Amino acid sequence: MALKLIAECGTDLTAWPSSKHFTSWLCLAPGNKISGGKVLSSRTRRSGSRAAALLRLAAVTVGKTETALGAFYRRLSTRIGKAKAVTATARKIAVLFYNALRHSMDYVDPGASYYEERYRKRVIENLHRRARAFGFVLQEVTADSPAGAVS
Repeated sequence: MALKLIAECGTDLTAWPSSKHFTSWLCLAPGNKISGGKVLSSRTRRSGSRAAALLRLAAVTVGKTETALGAFYRRLSTRIGKAKAVTATARKIAVLFYNALRHSMDYVDPGASYYEERYRKRVIENLHRRARAFGFVLQEVTADSPAGAVS
């Protein structure tokens, strides 16, 4: 798949100033239709690009692996559906591909457990922040106290 991607896009990605331009060219970035300050649509454009099709195929495949990208795909697919999760994961893979070729960055997968732990910490921090905004304080339930007990 990597060879097919290189055949479609080439090895010189200087035609795209940033990864955002690259993903937009692949029709993997949302196109916001705004009128009067109101977002009417933020769907991605349809594409006949073989590179985009390859990235979507890679996204479906990576969703079955125990990697950080696989965990990202699975979390999104339960929340927003498989089709949108495929597009979002394909976009993320496209950014990694762009950075690897353009800036010679190496990708080291941290693993699904690392991704899940970061997600859990982010959710807990958001809960603490929202509780503070309403004047509450969250406390963690310890193993020796029952879950429903109030002191």
